[in-house]
Amino acid sequence: MRWKLAILSLCAAALPAPAGEPGKADPWEGAIQNFEKADAQNPPPKGAVLFLGSSSIVGWNLKKHFPNLAALNRGFGGSQIADSLRYVDRIVVPYAPKTIVFYAGDNDIASGKKPEEVLEDFQSLVKKVRDALPKTRILFIAIKPSLARWKLYGKMSKANDLVAEFIKSDERLQYVDVAKTMLGEDGKPRPELFVQDGLHLSAKGYELWTSILLPHLK
Repeated sequence: MRWKLAILSLCAAALPAPAGEPGKADPWEGAIQNFEKADAQNPPPKGAVLFLGSSSIVGWNLKKHFPNLAALNRGFGGSQIADSLRYVDRIVVPYAPKTIVFYAGDNDIASGKKPEEVLEDFQSLVKKVRDALPKTRILFIAIKPSLARWKLYGKMSKANDLVAEFIKSDERLQYVDVAKTMLGEDGKPRPELFVQDGLHLSAKGYELWTSILLPHLK
């Protein structure tokens, strides 16, 4: 009996701790600390446009696509909306951005979250930003249709609809619909907009997103 209890204890210890549990390793803490170190060495200007969210933000070359825009990239790959929410005080508030360009939700649905949970997390993010920065605009880039996650796009599309409806309630929020133009005549994602993995954006994908976003920034 004792050896059975010992094995069970070892198995329990090997399991990852639930989110929010003390002692749980934070996969993005290193990235956040790197942002903070960079800020200490070269403080970014306040009132810039902050790009925040998951890997689609990380891969966006802001200097190339927005050469005349005071912009700051604080994306961290693999993240969900709740992760950006958790770091608002560290990588959003200190910059006092005039506008936040936000993309996440893709990984949320892929991890099993419901569209309603995506909306709730975004609403929580908006509230936290509002409490500290009441004048800051937030642009929500629609969750993209992709080749790799096409089977999940029904749920992603529903999440987009819920967020778009919520955004109508606040003039400081805007919905940037990149999704429709990413679909071809066959109604499926356009292959040329993605790199080989069928998930992350190609150069053409970023060119498309930039052209759609620019009018929202003027």
